[in-house]
Amino acid sequence: MSIHTEGTHENIVLAQHVNGRLRAEARMHFARAFLLRAIGAGAFSALAGIGIGAACYGYAYMNQFDSAAEKIASAMQAALADVTLKTKGEVTLTDNTLKLEGLPTQKANAVPTPTKAQLGTDAAPASQAPVNTTFTVFKQVPYLDGQIVTGWNFKANEERPFQQYCYFSRRSNETKGQVEIKIDLAMDGKTLPQPQKSDVNLGILASNCVWHDGKTL
Repeated sequence: MSIHTEGTHENIVLAQHVNGRLRAEARMHFARAFLLRAIGAGAFSALAGIGIGAACYGYAYMNQFDSAAEKIASAMQAALADVTLKTKGEVTLTDNTLKLEGLPTQKANAVPTPTKAQLGTDAAPASQAPVNTTFTVFKQVPYLDGQIVTGWNFKANEERPFQQYCYFSRRSNETKGQVEIKIDLAMDGKTLPQPQKSDVNLGILASNCVWHDGKTL
């Protein structure tokens, strides 16, 4: 390098030294700026890659459940295609609705009748002692948050009950569990005596009892 300038040798050397120092510092600043730009570009690329990866993962995750649902639906369809339904009536499949036609239907107001097995007429103790069979018919009337229950006790082969009773019953949820509250109202068609320390009017509640002959015995 040659510098054409006037001056002493020392001034020329000093000027060359200062010029070299400035160029070196300029190169350092340029290198530092390039490093910062490279770091910024790398961070941007990394964040962009993370975002794209997360989006791809979410898309794959959603498609996985869709594929699983489709596989389950296909498996159920294949299984139902091989199922044979047998019934005494007629089975009709229309619009994903299963209808059974031709089967006997139970009347809405049908009165339940105990069967021989339910009555256990053949049951006997080991001692072979005579057995007296009785059964109870319950009549329930909804009342407030509970119900009024009337019980008719019958002996076998008799048309009239030998005993009738009526009570009010309701269930309440307490801290220790569910508790059933029961208040005796009447016996054999007659209202029980009104308790002295009670806010419950037995006569009003007993008017909802259902007696066998429809009147007080």
